[in-house]
Amino acid sequence: MKKLLAVLMFISTLGLFTPAFAADNAPAASAPAATAAVAAPAATDAAAPAPTVNKGDNAWVLISAALVILMSIPGLALFYGGLVRSKNMLSVLMQVFVVFSLISVLWVVYGYSLSFTEGGNFLGTLDKLFLKGVTPDSVAATFSKGVGISELAYVVFQGAFAAITCGLIVGAFAERAKFSAILAFMILWFTFSYIPMAHMVWYWAGPDAYLDAAAAEAAGKTAGFLFQKGALDFAGGTVVHINAAVAGLVGAFLIGKRIGYGRESMAPHSLSFTMIGASLLWFGWFGFNAGSALEASGSAALAMVNTWVATACATMSWMLAEWMLKGKPSMLGAASGAVAGLVAITPAAGFVGVVGAIVIGLLAGVVCLWGVNGLKRLLGADDSLDVFGVHGVGGILGSILTGVFCAPSLGGTGVYDYVANKVGDYDMTAQLISQFWGVGTAVVWSGIVSIVAYKLVDMFIGLRVPEEEEREGLDITSHGESAYKY
Repeated sequence: MKKLLAVLMFISTLGLFTPAFAADNAPAASAPAATAAVAAPAATDAAAPAPTVNKGDNAWVLISAALVILMSIPGLALFYGGLVRSKNMLSVLMQVFVVFSLISVLWVVYGYSLSFTEGGNFLGTLDKLFLKGVTPDSVAATFSKGVGISELAYVVFQGAFAAITCGLIVGAFAERAKFSAILAFMILWFTFSYIPMAHMVWYWAGPDAYLDAAAAEAAGKTAGFLFQKGALDFAGGTVVHINAAVAGLVGAFLIGKRIGYGRESMAPHSLSFTMIGASLLWFGWFGFNAGSALEASGSAALAMVNTWVATACATMSWMLAEWMLKGKPSMLGAASGAVAGLVAITPAAGFVGVVGAIVIGLLAGVVCLWGVNGLKRLLGADDSLDVFGVHGVGGILGSILTGVFCAPSLGGTGVYDYVANKVGDYDMTAQLISQFWGVGTAVVWSGIVSIVAYKLVDMFIGLRVPEEEEREGLDITSHGESAYKY
């Protein structure tokens, strides 16, 4: 526990003790696409028209939501399932599948309302409980004045984000956690960590509220805490990856190491499934990142190209580094590198140029390789499927580098000023401070919520299965089934 607290405190100093970036220096952000609609067209009138649904944009967001669901089930499930031992394959598939279903229900009941309604800096309200008032005619803002999408499309898109985020966590304590404990923890963590982070980073009044300086100031005060700090997160570097990775790391510490860890072979039982899962993740991630533009626009195209290129670069850099260090390139390394690239480019996807995406991808492969080897040994936790080494390290790297490569001088898009209706002057130092705010807040918030949630679940349910059940495998002992018949 002391080591865990020390780690959390160390990482938090990266962001929480950095001076705040004045909110009026960055008008930025919103929903999944972060703090600025980079490619937003200039408004012709001071008073923008009320948003109307664009059918093309609507179709793109609906397709993107389906892609995110695909990358969750079966993508993430197969990726994780192939990495565990055969006796636990079905248990991992079950955990990801059911967690996705559980969070989808909670999202509709209260998650969307608390995340994306005007309330405080950290939470919205319950005005849209059970999607009250959300109809086929309801319109959600995009990043262009006067352009909207169906709010129901936005609901399912954001709900898919929430569901896969919770699914990511289970990889950290795979092969030894109680199924009931996992579900109880997810309810608590989703409610008190994911929802506030989503609101803090992505909630804003929308571009049509930014008519002039006075209106922008008033609208800015209603936005989420990190939005006001100017933190850029195009598709979830802080909200999804750092948030989930810290929860996973805390769980790995508190649940403890697998029986035989470090002494017995715990090699993946099916790298074929892992490769298929990684491929589905890569495919579905285009919905994750390009869909976060909320429009079928140039910004979406940029995010798609960056996601494609950064992932390929990370695959190559991880593989080549591993080849040099171990003498052979591995399928596991290539698949892990691809996921590392996907994670690292997520916060930057619509803000950086292609050269920036290449640099982020190349660095992600090498840095995350260190994360699952060197850093993992330093931490001493049995993070079964390297959730923190890939998603935590990759998310932190990508979030910080977003502040660097977003600069127009380095090929980035800059930050759009909705009052002036043009890209504003870019201050890299100020933006990096904002990025550190995002990283630090995500680490500390998720860390504290996770510790409390795990302790409560352990108190009332217990976190870990008995030793004999763990040795036999969770497929049979937890679910009475097995993934394979011999």
